[in-house]
Amino acid sequence: MRMTSRIDVLGMIPCMIAGLLVSLVGVSDLGAEPPAAEASSEIPQWVDLFNGRDLSGWANVNTDPDTWSVKDGLLVCSGKPIGVMRSEKQYENFVLHIEWRHMQAGGNSGVFAWSEGFVPEGSRLPKGMEVQMLELDWVNRHPLKNGEPNHIGYVSGELFGAGGLTATPDNPRGRRSMSVELRCKGVGQWNVYDVVCVDGTVKLAINGKFVNSIRDSSVRKGYLCLESEGSEIHFRNIRILELPPGITTPEQTAKVIEE
Repeated sequence: MRMTSRIDVLGMIPCMIAGLLVSLVGVSDLGAEPPAAEASSEIPQWVDLFNGRDLSGWANVNTDPDTWSVKDGLLVCSGKPIGVMRSEKQYENFVLHIEWRHMQAGGNSGVFAWSEGFVPEGSRLPKGMEVQMLELDWVNRHPLKNGEPNHIGYVSGELFGAGGLTATPDNPRGRRSMSVELRCKGVGQWNVYDVVCVDGTVKLAINGKFVNSIRDSSVRKGYLCLESEGSEIHFRNIRILELPPGITTPEQTAKVIEE
């Protein structure tokens, strides 16, 4: 029996999404005549957000010129100083595939969805929906006041609103949503995140399994940001599949940054 490759899975996602939408319509419109289908040649396609050669498509926000670099086809972040770089384009509804590995025990990073793409004065990180990327030893290196390890939820791919973005966690740990299963791998090992962002809801799959979600995001269209936060982290295979837009109000949309 042939094992399904990662490329096969990525290629199947548009069909899976289409099937889900069809089933939802069927449930909500039982007994009603389906609308006439309109011919369309616009089939969602995966687009690489990192070409393996340079930082095309990304803009530095508040880090140093050497914070982000490309080495051996990998996107390398030194972690210093704390800050972000952002996508040149805004995104609304999409599936983001991103692979990452921390190179130091206790490393900290993340990716922001629906971000404003700039950092307010007095801050180092932007407003946005953060998808946390922490190395497993972080909870030991940042213990509680009594000396016990910090909450394990931190290193499970938490989802939370940062910088004033609000949302409703599906598996609450305060205002954050923690994964129902710990699936991240430790220092030097690659982790795979598949992040589905649709109409204010974010669902996160870690290493091949959906384990976390958050909803009712106050911002639903904005920039992607990669985070530098103190330690070296590598990224690869950053791809996005844009989905049809929803009914997103101006208040739910980040302002466009003029270049």
